[in-house]
Amino acid sequence: MSRARVALLAAAASMASAVLSLPALPAQPGAPASWYKGNLHTHTLNSDGDSTPDDVVRWYREHGYQFVTLTDHNYLTSVDGLNALHGADDKFLVMKGEEVTDAFEKKPIHVNGFNPSSFIKPPGGFSVLDMTQRMVDAIRGAGAVPSINHPNFGWAISADELMQLQRTRLFEVFNGHPLVNNNGGGGVPGLEEVWDRILSSGQMMYGIAVDDAHYFKRPEDKTAPRPGFGWVYVRAPRLEARALVESLERGDFYSSTGVELQSITATSAALTVAIKTEPASKYRIQFIGRHGRVLSEALASPATYAFMGDESYVRAKVLESNGKAAWIQPVPVGASSPR
Repeated sequence: MSRARVALLAAAASMASAVLSLPALPAQPGAPASWYKGNLHTHTLNSDGDSTPDDVVRWYREHGYQFVTLTDHNYLTSVDGLNALHGADDKFLVMKGEEVTDAFEKKPIHVNGFNPSSFIKPPGGFSVLDMTQRMVDAIRGAGAVPSINHPNFGWAISADELMQLQRTRLFEVFNGHPLVNNNGGGGVPGLEEVWDRILSSGQMMYGIAVDDAHYFKRPEDKTAPRPGFGWVYVRAPRLEARALVESLERGDFYSSTGVELQSITATSAALTVAIKTEPASKYRIQFIGRHGRVLSEALASPATYAFMGDESYVRAKVLESNGKAAWIQPVPVGASSPR
């Protein structure tokens, strides 16, 4: 038996739990899973936005989203009345959220909490890492799911610090705010490189795309953080807050700035991606492994990458000819896979 075959068989055994990140079956027996488009980061007049919660929610519903999460800074905006007005079973949902916000030595530390049971007070801290971890722990204490926001905003949170965080799986690989330095610079890596560093270190993280919208009344102002730039498609058995955050936690979603997929299939042997193509666009599908190495690139959809067994992880990215993109969450491969 070849060395590659032995490695692949070992990978199949170790990936028994990995396929849960992109399950082939519904999360609940008998409950068909659906894809729901949603935004996980936006602001209202309750913090530093320019519009009421009603106006913000209305924008997302009228622009084809199935859910939106209101994440005002250090403020838990009530969503009961908003859901009574705008919500509809399996059509649209407003989810509770809070952007827990503080600073350490002028470095802005922001961590979102999705679907908290109560307001989360910033817990303080003695370093960037300590403050961020305390925020994560406080969010968990409120029954919410944490997500690390825009690490390069203010050059606040380094890749090394992100690697050391515990009890969190989510971070923003793309943020639509014009001043968050997604691409890095001056020797600081961009967020995709940061993602691959984290995964290569052995820690599993999932990358989300968000708006971080603040201004809904300045649609032509390119200097303003506006809506409609980054979102997620979450696969869940129903459009309900707990189901959505559970899917986010297990990586059952993909992130996008405009590319929509037909399907994602992950097994112990391969990862397959199929695109909902647009006639005027062309596409590249990249399969990426340890240290950000492009393992394979395809120009046609669907595209499949068969695991060799020694990749550690494989994630995929779809690049569209007009600058749009989609990020597919990593699948662990082999004994050295992220946990």
